[in-house]
Amino acid sequence: MTSGIVTRRGHGPGGSWETVVAPPHPRLRPGIISYRGIRLALDGPRSRLETPIGAATLLLGFDGPIRISRADRPPATLVSVYSGLTTTSAVGEHGGRISGIEVLLTPWAAFTLFGTPQWELTNRPVDPDVLPHLLGRGGRPGGSRWAGVGELAAALSALPGWAERFGLLDDVLARWVQEGTPSSARVVRAWSVLRRTWGAVPVPRLAEEVGWSVRQLENRFREQIGLGPKAAARVLRLQRARRLLASGRSAAETAALCGFYDQAHLSGEFRAMTGCTPREFAAARGAVARPGLPGADRMTGEATSLVLSPHRSAHFSKTGRIT
Repeated sequence: MTSGIVTRRGHGPGGSWETVVAPPHPRLRPGIISYRGIRLALDGPRSRLETPIGAATLLLGFDGPIRISRADRPPATLVSVYSGLTTTSAVGEHGGRISGIEVLLTPWAAFTLFGTPQWELTNRPVDPDVLPHLLGRGGRPGGSRWAGVGELAAALSALPGWAERFGLLDDVLARWVQEGTPSSARVVRAWSVLRRTWGAVPVPRLAEEVGWSVRQLENRFREQIGLGPKAAARVLRLQRARRLLASGRSAAETAALCGFYDQAHLSGEFRAMTGCTPREFAAARGAVARPGLPGADRMTGEATSLVLSPHRSAHFSKTGRIT
């Protein structure tokens, strides 16, 4: 895969960085959403607040672990990470030097790859090689056999450039998807409708759309998406709200467009899933913006993440401030 690669890099007093964004091969879509290569060599530790998005994430780490913290869970320190859908924010911290490829994928595609009920992985970052999948057992790229994600990450790291890495990733993911656990066509359809409408479809109507009872839809949706339809709709609705707010829409207009009762309802949902209000989130993004350093956002055109000040702790307090 050589087309559509967009590279950004920089070097300054704070260190050097490179991000490389590329689309997966068309045969992998719509399940595999995007690739992002990352190389950071900064002068000190970095922390990011990651808000819930309507996608799962597979990080194939080349070097340097990430410490991931989430409320009410012990922190996890991992080099390669799988994270399914989440309903609350998490904080990732690293020492300043890190590299790898971040793959965004639909939850049902993650179910196919890993064969694990996605509800078991909600709000829980894990080492993908501890999941009970069969990935890698059927592949012989370069004449060698991989045991799983860790060995794939090492093989990707050894390649000379990003185009070669993305090409190998295309081939491997295509084979793993073919060999994986098939996802339900009805779940895929239900997710597509919910995603296209940003969570605006009532659950009974969604069940009718795919020809299931509400109970059937909820059970299969949780298995292959990770959240029930109603919880997934909350995440998608908030994702749209962040996008509209970042584009300059007012909080009142955003609340109306996204189906919140009023501005207070939007603010309460925003705080519940990110730890701060929309105003506090926007102010914090502006306060830590530094020219010459890469943007934090995981999805193009959306305010998904927040680089935290190195002089403050990783978590928002109950008042919404960074303490």
